[in-house]
Amino acid sequence: MSTLEIRDLRVAVETPEGTKEILRGVDLTINSGETHAIMGPNGSGKSTLAYAIAGHPKYEVTGGSITFDGEDVLAMTVDERARAGVFLAMQYPVEVPGVSVSNFLRTAKTAIDGKSPALRTWVGDVREAMANLRMDPVFAERNVNEGFSGGEKKRHEILQMELLEPKIAVLDETDSGLDVDALRVVSEGVNRIKGKTDIGIMLITHYTRILNYIKPDFVHVFVEGRIAEQGGAELAERLENEGYDRYLAKA
Repeated sequence: MSTLEIRDLRVAVETPEGTKEILRGVDLTINSGETHAIMGPNGSGKSTLAYAIAGHPKYEVTGGSITFDGEDVLAMTVDERARAGVFLAMQYPVEVPGVSVSNFLRTAKTAIDGKSPALRTWVGDVREAMANLRMDPVFAERNVNEGFSGGEKKRHEILQMELLEPKIAVLDETDSGLDVDALRVVSEGVNRIKGKTDIGIMLITHYTRILNYIKPDFVHVFVEGRIAEQGGAELAERLENEGYDRYLAKA
């Protein structure tokens, strides 16, 4: 059992107009096996939360704490967070010219496990995971995300998640830019990983369509850097019908 615990988290960024506070006291706990949907309008702080957990240098934590299995996440470097079992699927995955997908994946797996995976077993695992995600095997020898479509980049993120076996995964708007078929394939990948591991998931999204495939245990509504309401899957259904207007009016 692993636990990611966030307490009174406050995060700011530097803008041309000066320092701007984005998160204004967030409390959230994610345990192994749980799926938490983070929803809310644009600019509410959802992605800021993701990048603060991952350790992006742009986001300055000005208060509060993040712990993972009792360890201080904020004291860890980015790579230490990854090795501890925290995974981020980015909203806009970056290209890495000159590094093939196969080399990238094996290097990452070696860094996390502390030893290289057995080559024959590893090659089979990669091929199986790619086949499940409907990825052409030739992608293994292409440079990381270079020339990939939006859907291909998102499938590659889930491929990493499946092969690296994190304890907690933060999926930052994984559904953005996906057509219906790609959304289904990516969602099936997340559900497949959940079915064979005890992973905890933080799923950040604007829309409820991905929640038709990945069923959340908890839904948290973000408005202006705070959690405005929490509930179960029924809260997502209500948001589909009502939108965020009543939260924004109250804020």
